[in-house]
Amino acid sequence: MKAKITQRSVEVAKAGAKPYEIRDTTLPGFLCRVQPSGRKSYVIEYARGRRMTIGNAAVLTPAQAREKAKEVLGQAAAGEDPGQERRRAKASTLRGFIEHEYRPWVRVHRKHGDAWCDVIMRVFASLADDPLASITQHKVEKVRTARLNAGIKPATVNRNVTCLRGALTHAVRSGYITEHPLADMASVDTDSSSKVRYLTADEARRLRAALQARDDEARTARVSANAWRKARSRPVLPAIPVGGYGDHLTPLVLVSLNTGARRGEMFSLEWPDVDFDLKQITIRGETSKKNRTRHVPLNAEALGALRQWRDQTGGQGLVFAGRGGERLDNVRKAWAGVLGDANITAFRWHDLRHTFASWLVMRGVDLNTVRELLGHGDIKMTLRYAHLAPQHKADAVAKLV
Repeated sequence: MKAKITQRSVEVAKAGAKPYEIRDTTLPGFLCRVQPSGRKSYVIEYARGRRMTIGNAAVLTPAQAREKAKEVLGQAAAGEDPGQERRRAKASTLRGFIEHEYRPWVRVHRKHGDAWCDVIMRVFASLADDPLASITQHKVEKVRTARLNAGIKPATVNRNVTCLRGALTHAVRSGYITEHPLADMASVDTDSSSKVRYLTADEARRLRAALQARDDEARTARVSANAWRKARSRPVLPAIPVGGYGDHLTPLVLVSLNTGARRGEMFSLEWPDVDFDLKQITIRGETSKKNRTRHVPLNAEALGALRQWRDQTGGQGLVFAGRGGERLDNVRKAWAGVLGDANITAFRWHDLRHTFASWLVMRGVDLNTVRELLGHGDIKMTLRYAHLAPQHKADAVAKLV
């Protein structure tokens, strides 16, 4: 709303269900913002999209706030950014920079931005109140060494430093510091190839058998339950067809195993993302880790599982939804039960993705194709599977003869 901002107009302004603003009719950009809580603040909009809070209306009079607003407008007219010094003051320390500058930016531009900021504040807590410009490679190295000595895995420590490195990169680009203190800091050496866990042929057979047994048990239980319901004139539940699934777990496992999709990508998969004609699924950018859309072909097992599941569920909304149609957040209990029945140990859900990649490499698929199917942004991530293709090394050495 528009009105001349006076003591009277501010006092009579009533709080509403949502925040609203009173824009002054005499000084452009000068306004009073009224919150649902009843708090009122004077604000000056000194450029398009740029504002500065002048103060609390319970402390300042309209005349005092108007004078401060004119000062800010004068600075803006002279080519200055009146809010810059205030922002720099708030972001002078690592903590201030993360909370007032980096977190708002990374929250919008990176999918896990908030989590990254939380990692920085937790891992580098000893540096949180240091001036941003005083952070050095030596200080970060001390934190890294202490974590390694505490038994933290090198890969985890590297990820921690990567989070901090990203924040400091933004600090350089934004002009808060002139040089990147970690520009020459190398990562801790890791042996990632030894950590790949994938299903052997026998384990895969046992896993499929355990899934089928689970579905058979659900089918038998459904028949028994419906007989009980009929005898009492109660509505029966949908029958589970022969070859069908007791719930979402089996098709979820089979599709994950044959596409290498991440758990979160599967939980967010919708039926329009499944193309039965082209025999592929689309992992949308907004649901992928790297914010990049990719298309993954479906082999016969994955395609058959999706067709059967579509026939059972109607093919609307999320492919693998919870009981109320909501997005799943985990399948821990059911997954642990199946692994126990299959006598498979030390195997995580993410290892289905490792299994997909490992099987491809062992069957002679080149690493770049595996990288594209997995959605890796860097071939370095895919190189962890290179040792599974020993024949390539043997062929190379044989050329010396």
